[in-house]
Amino acid sequence: MSHSFDALETRDPAVREAALLAMLPGHLAQAQSHSPAVAAQLAGIDASGITSRTALATLPVVRKHELLERQKASRAAGGDAFGGFATIGWKGMLRPKGARRVYQSPGPIYEPEGHAPDYWRSARAMAAAGFEAGDLVHNTFSYHLTPGAWIMEAGAHALGCTVIPAGVGNTEQQLAAIADLQPNAYAGTPSFLRILVEKAEEAGQQLPITKALVSGEAFPPSLRDWLAERGIQAYQCYATADAGLIAYETQAREGMVLDEGVVLEIVRPGTGDPVADGEVGEVVVTVLNPDYPLVRFGTGDLSAVLPGPCPTGRTNTRIKGWMGRADQTTKIKGMFVHPGQVNEVAKRFPAVVKARLVVTGEMANDQMALHVECEQLDDGLRSGLELAVRDVTKLRAAIVAHTPGSLPNDGKVIEDARSYQ
Repeated sequence: MSHSFDALETRDPAVREAALLAMLPGHLAQAQSHSPAVAAQLAGIDASGITSRTALATLPVVRKHELLERQKASRAAGGDAFGGFATIGWKGMLRPKGARRVYQSPGPIYEPEGHAPDYWRSARAMAAAGFEAGDLVHNTFSYHLTPGAWIMEAGAHALGCTVIPAGVGNTEQQLAAIADLQPNAYAGTPSFLRILVEKAEEAGQQLPITKALVSGEAFPPSLRDWLAERGIQAYQCYATADAGLIAYETQAREGMVLDEGVVLEIVRPGTGDPVADGEVGEVVVTVLNPDYPLVRFGTGDLSAVLPGPCPTGRTNTRIKGWMGRADQTTKIKGMFVHPGQVNEVAKRFPAVVKARLVVTGEMANDQMALHVECEQLDDGLRSGLELAVRDVTKLRAAIVAHTPGSLPNDGKVIEDARSYQ
């Protein structure tokens, strides 16, 4: 059974929106004062004027590679390991309490954990998956350097659950612990849960697990149904080491409901421009976390807003879930072409509604075509686009016209359709 975590989930959407927008100016001002990286990102910006989504959309987007680059530069200079993005550390802190833990994600990128209860806000997703006080949770995310296990553990503890810190691997040892302790809940990747079920079946063992919250990889409906046939109701959540919980599945199984602690935008990949509801784009979040106040953080993930409210009564915006990666940087004839360059070309021409660069050909014989949505492609617009592509990318492209609304709605700005045979 999927339970609401608190009254915030069922607020009138207008009340929620007003509350989030009322929090933004103070949150941004605090970040400017205590986070050197955010101060640089928002240089010259008066936080008191950011009181609407239109105003928020004028702020620069910071992407994961920028976190990595700034952290590396800061460490090389003997500075802050977090690159100035966090407001807490373990020495010379700008805010009263230091970080409780420091994590290393691939890159490496380092993230702090502050002292707030349920720091990553994962309890909300666990409650939606049916977790409740008294559950024994078998947690198979890694406890080694990365935050995944701790994200789940914090949420479980906030609900009053007890946790088995199983970590990854050692399948036989884990099955022995499950047989002895009889946990009724699971947290981890869906693929490892399947491994545990299959190994248990081979050994003639019936897993006591009846509920699960999975994350970290794709969770196809076929696997969800396969687990349900074996008595396990599994739900997924979307979280990152940088932002914590972003969205979570409910028993309605219609997309994912946004967490209450983030402001979400869907933007055209390579830009900071919000797209229309329903259009696929990059997930950008502003995290209302004073310890790690990421502002317009581009996750690099693709998704789209799903219309309508959740049938469970939760009223926050829903997204369709993970739909691929937004970083479509592609090497063409030895040159890297970025989604931002394609959008730069399109922005030069008001008649162009949408643009998509398609790369075809076989290895060492790349061919580029810029597909554009427009009412009419006359000779002037065609030649202008050809010159703009050459100016921005240093490469030549054919121009192909489409009627507005006819290009695929999949978030792709660059489509690599080359043959690699």
